[in-house]
Amino acid sequence: MAGLLRKPSGTQGKVHDITAENANWGYVGFGLYHLKAGESAQEASGDREVILVLVEGKATVSVNDQDFGELGKRMSVFERIPPACVYAPNHANWKAVATTDCTLAVCTAPGKGNYPARVIKDIDLVERGKGANTRYIHPIAMEEKDIADSLLVTEVFTPQGNWSSYPPHRHDEDNYPNMTYLEETYYHRLNPSQGFGFQRVFTEDGELDETMAVSDGDVVLVPKGHHPCGSPYGYEMYYLNVMAGPMRKWRFQNHPDHDWIFQRDSKS
Repeated sequence: MAGLLRKPSGTQGKVHDITAENANWGYVGFGLYHLKAGESAQEASGDREVILVLVEGKATVSVNDQDFGELGKRMSVFERIPPACVYAPNHANWKAVATTDCTLAVCTAPGKGNYPARVIKDIDLVERGKGANTRYIHPIAMEEKDIADSLLVTEVFTPQGNWSSYPPHRHDEDNYPNMTYLEETYYHRLNPSQGFGFQRVFTEDGELDETMAVSDGDVVLVPKGHHPCGSPYGYEMYYLNVMAGPMRKWRFQNHPDHDWIFQRDSKS
């Protein structure tokens, strides 16, 4: 399956424009803007709901006639300050005007009109994993927050030399409560920015098995299968996840060969 690694198209403006159509799947969309102070981005959501994530920098954000004012605190994503995020429902028009240089992520999935436009609050930093599997999570819009029709959004900080989305797990079957079908994108950043990381996307039957070296600003598509990633010594990894499927629940299964790691760590 070709095309899982998406490179940014440039350094300014909309540098990622991943749609359900060009990803060849049914739910997740992901866009990314690099804006200079004074520049703006605006889109009509159509039949899709949107979560805007100010990855870096500050901007004024509005949805239809609601003006949420200037948002954003962190100037570098690696400050680990919770991001400023805004939810926009389907059939809405959103606009962001950069007040500093900023990086704006646009996370989309099918919307049903059940939730109003608003700023997403109460995003805490959560530690997960043990040893070289330790990472730090900002659960922006996971299922415990009843704030979206389809979207599940989270960001993860993986320290240098550590692994993440590990042990390998998959969520590619519509078989609730054992598993839910969720497509997923990973927007990667590295600190320092000249670094690299690795991500493997693979199925247990070997039909899909791609290992990619990811650079700062790359996006990896996960249509199915397991999808662990690792950060080399000297480089911290960040990624922003967008997930969506027929049910807004995150249920996964670990790879049977590697589940022993999870079982061991959950008991210690």
